[in-house]
Amino acid sequence: MLAAPQPSQVRYTVDPRDVPPIKAARRLHLTLSEFERILPRLLQRGFPRPDPDTGNYDLKAVDQWMDTRSSLTHANQPRDAQGAISERLAQMRDRRR
Repeated sequence: MLAAPQPSQVRYTVDPRDVPPIKAARRLHLTLSEFERILPRLLQRGFPRPDPDTGNYDLKAVDQWMDTRSSLTHANQPRDAQGAISERLAQMRDRRR
């Protein structure tokens, strides 16, 4: 008698958002030992801290930190309303010319 086929334990892949330190290191193109060595300096520069219970790092927060560091976004920074208004008025004046 043939045994019935067993279903796969993995039905679909899941891309985790929280990852262990080795994967956070890899995201920065570092080895784990390089990451651990410079982590105190990264944290001083606003690098996201690991979850206190799991020790895992939020990859979205790591990506946002890298984007902000590279001036690709201005996350968590207040906007200068006066500067934005002045810039917008200057653009409107230039269009009229």
